[in-house]
Amino acid sequence: MARKKHGEHVSHERWLVSYADFITLLFAFFVVLYSTAQGDQKKAAQLAAAIQDAFQQLGVFQSTSTSPAISPGSTQLLPKTPSNQVLATSGAQAQDGEDPVVDIEQLRRELKRELTREIDRDEISLRMEPDGLVISLREVGFFDSGSPRLKKRSLGAFEKVAHVLSERRNLIRVEGHTDNVPIHTSEFASNWELSTARATEVIRMLLVEYQFPPPRLSAAGYGEYHPIASNETEAGRQVNRRVDIVVLYLRSRTIVSQKATGPRVKASAFVTKEESSR
Repeated sequence: MARKKHGEHVSHERWLVSYADFITLLFAFFVVLYSTAQGDQKKAAQLAAAIQDAFQQLGVFQSTSTSPAISPGSTQLLPKTPSNQVLATSGAQAQDGEDPVVDIEQLRRELKRELTREIDRDEISLRMEPDGLVISLREVGFFDSGSPRLKKRSLGAFEKVAHVLSERRNLIRVEGHTDNVPIHTSEFASNWELSTARATEVIRMLLVEYQFPPPRLSAAGYGEYHPIASNETEAGRQVNRRVDIVVLYLRSRTIVSQKATGPRVKASAFVTKEESSR
């Protein structure tokens, strides 16, 4: 007598095997990601901080930059704001055993107190930007039209600025700016040249008259291409004709002495070269 065949039993829980394999692989994937991130984070942060330091000295990072600042001692990216930039830079210096960078807001208050008269006359303005504190020396107070040399009557105000800055060690970038009115004189063929000459004149004064260490300084000429006001009005053009002394959040690590003497005195310069329509 033939036996009846019973139907095969179908398991409805076979999906658990695939699910368990998937969870195991997912866990292993995140473990690898975590270990990789932890191992490379410190080196990557140190490299990024070094690159940022070098580019800011050259003036490549402009005040409108939105690039994040990275602290070698940090575990996260910090938005590039004045307060966070101080934290990032201070962290890097603390690792090197150096003193923290100067409080830029404190410096702004001190300069505002010393330059009250010049600020009231609209000859100087102070503003905070992502790179640091900008001390704007306007043409109306410091330069004759088309001239790169400081006015004699402006030397007192310039001395106040130099005296306050000489007590710090922050890097300084001096930027020359003009309006968009063409210039063509026997001395300067374009606004590029005038803006650069004014910036390097300020550098020369800081070096020769006030013995600033050369590694702190750099110069840049921007011509008409970085306005802070409209060039459509005379008032706006007057504001755009200026030399900006940018006190960076970064501090020089190569200064051996606060005195710069002898033939070694020279300023490093980063001058933008571009054809002008003038």
